[in-house]
Amino acid sequence: MPRLGIARVHGRSMLPTLVEGDRLLVRYDVVPRRGDVVVCRFPDATLAVKRATASVRGGWWVERDNPREGVDSALVGPVAPDDLLGVAVVRLWPRPRRLRRRGD
Repeated sequence: MPRLGIARVHGRSMLPTLVEGDRLLVRYDVVPRRGDVVVCRFPDATLAVKRATASVRGGWWVERDNPREGVDSALVGPVAPDDLLGVAVVRLWPRPRRLRRRGD
């Protein structure tokens, strides 16, 4: 059974999908699918909420929904499989809604 947790969105890199302060229900230790919103760890140990766009050599390519803000794989390279921590499935707060996958 997957572990569950809560992640909080910081910054504006996932606009318009997510905004600063959103709380997400995250399923940890599950394999993402292309287009999922994920929680990952960048090489500098920063935790981030991004979109998994492709499985590539070396891990997952993750991108921001807002190209004008934040950091993604274009700047730091692919995220290693062990550093892709979980898949966000629901925004819990401020208004609950299921997160949709993009790019299928």
